Amino acid sequence: MKTLSQTWFAEGYIDFELKKYTLLSYLQEIHRHFDQTKLYPQLADLIFHYNNLRSFRHNKEFLKQQFPKKFTQVDMQKLEMLYEQIISDDEMMQELEEIMHYALEKMSSSIQNGTQIYEFVEEKLTIFPVGLVPLDNVEGYFLLCDGQARDTRVFQYRMSFFEKHDEKYRSIRTSFVAQWERNFVNTYENIKSELIRNKTDLPNPAVYGIETTLSVPLEETLLPIAKRCLVKYISKAA
Repeated sequence: MKTLSQTWFAEGYIDFELKKYTLLSYLQEIHRHFDQTKLYPQLADLIFHYNNLRSFRHNKEFLKQQFPKKFTQVDMQKLEMLYEQIISDDEMMQELEEIMHYALEKMSSSIQNGTQIYEFVEEKLTIFPVGLVPLDNVEGYFLLCDGQARDTRVFQYRMSFFEKHDEKYRSIRTSFVAQWERNFVNTYENIKSELIRNKTDLPNPAVYGIETTLSVPLEETLLPIAKRCLVKYISKAA
């Protein structure tokens, strides 16, 4: 996937036309994937660069607080040095402001396009429990079936909690378990029974069915959205 560096807008020769070309080339690649209903990792990467640009535009103190935790100390020092260098040059700062203003508008529009695809797929998802759900539902399985209705893919999931800026969040990790052909024998209840019988590490798992009438790319769209929707579903139920 064609991507941008973390400080693409302020690296090398700061020229509006040059940076515009770099940005448009990146966004063209993003939209090529969106046109194929492929959202990830493109949408997440686009949102990261948009937030990155907004943070840098404000000031370095705000930037320190808002940059993702994965940034290393070296990354931060580099960004601060860039900020100090640019802010002391009025002409360069003006050029950079034009670049950032243009980039934010273009990225915002592209994010809206991706979000519309996300929301459309999300609206077509149906989530429901398979059998009784135990009180401890942070770990279990979900059975995923798309519009082709040929197979049921089974994933094991585990949710975890973390805090950021005094707020609590839930994340989910998944692993592929198996794939069953859809027929009158392989019902969701029978698949659940097989899982309990063959995987003794989860003797009483929470199991959810996730269905959609759509046929969209699994890895790039359906699975990422299904995971996020399951987190919301379980959190809401809790």
